This record gives sequence, structure tokens and C-alpha cells, in this order.
Amino acid sequence: MITAFFWGGLAAASLLVGFYLSARRLSNRTIGMVMGFGAGALLSAITYELVPDSVHGGWFMVVMFLAGALTFFGIDWMIDHQGGADRKDIEGRQVGSGSAIFIGTLLDNIPESIILGMSLALGGAINTAFMVAVFISNLPEGVAGSLNLESAGRSRRSIFWMWTALVIVSAACAALGYLIINWLPGADGRYAQAFAAGAMLTMLADAMMPEAFEHGGKLVGIVTVMGFLVAAILSAMEV
Repeated sequence: MITAFFWGGLAAASLLVGFYLSARRLSNRTIGMVMGFGAGALLSAITYELVPDSVHGGWFMVVMFLAGALTFFGIDWMIDHQGGADRKDIEGRQVGSGSAIFIGTLLDNIPESIILGMSLALGGAINTAFMVAVFISNLPEGVAGSLNLESAGRSRRSIFWMWTALVIVSAACAALGYLIINWLPGADGRYAQAFAAGAMLTMLADAMMPEAFEHGGKLVGIVTVMGFLVAAILSAMEV
């Protein structure tokens, strides 16, 4: 459980790296490129790490996949209407609620963290490809979220502690995923994987990829493929 807590926290720690990078005022194009690379890596992780096991579970897996997508979409819709719609806007023009930005970012991280913990419990080792994909994808989210929280009136000190709290919560979610598998020996992690895959794919399509292409330009297509390829190679090396 402690190991799962550590890896879950490490995967989310790139939010703090993004926080520090936000003070350096990187160009929107650069952040868009990183976001595109992260999106490609997450797409690869979903394809090779979550979906293959899920497709062997019959129609219930399909139901869980769709349930994950619809659940994320519904909660995300509510958060958007509370002021968190532009939490991934790397131009920092957010004028809504700082709390909604925080909750929305937490929503983005919960499925990833729980799956990290479950994969550790099921495989006995951390899933490197999935871990790298989550870490990279959180980096631009830390930059965008920090800029938008500043626009919403939060101080840099407050933002730092918000991200620190989110890292701890993400670590706790990874530990929870680990405990679920160990507490319930008969639990089938594939159902959780299918649910998380649907949620993560919806997040990528709704927010991350459009933002990457808006600011990174057409070259983001190539960068996204590179991110996909890197994560795919890491997945193949673990087989």
C-alpha cells in the first residue's frame, strides 16, 4: 500500500512541476506541444494497458466503458457550470471559481490514480508506460491550472498548497486502488480498467486534445504520435 501511495503521488507530482513552470511564462505553443505529447501517451496507455484486458469481459465490459465515459461527462458538465470549464485553458483566462478548477483537476486525476494502484496490486510492479503517461499529461495541466487559478484570484502560495493537497489525494487514491484488490480477492480489476478507460478517453477528447491543437498548431499531430509511440514502446518492453 505504501508503494502504491508513493507512485500515485509521484505521478501527480508533475502538477507541482507545472506550477513552477507557470511562473516562467512558457509560450502557449510550447505548452500545447507538451499537452499533445501527453495526450498521445495517455491514448497509448488506454489502448495497450486498459482496453486489451477489458475487451475479454463481454458485454458488461462495454457497459462499464460507457458508464465511465458518461459518468465523467456528467460530473465534468456540472463542474464546468460551476466555473471550471476552462481549467485546461493554457492562456490563463479563467474567470470562474478557483474551487471548481481544483475539483475538476481532481476529477481528472482520480481514475488514473486508482488504476495505478490496482495495476501494482495485480501485477506486483508499477505499470511504467501508464505511470509515464500520467506524469507527462499532468505537467501541462499543472501549468494551465496554475495560470487559471491566478486569474480566479488565488495567490501563488494558495495554489501551491492546493496542488500539494491534490498530490496527496491522488496518492491516497492509488493506495485505495491497491487495497481494493487486496481486500476483495475476487475483485476483477478489468471492470475498473474499462470504467477508467471510458472516463479518461472522454477527458482527452473533451478538453486536452482540443486545447493542445488550438495552441500548438498542426505540428501537435506529429508530437501526439510521438507520445503514443513512446508509451507503446514502454508497454512492449514490459511484456
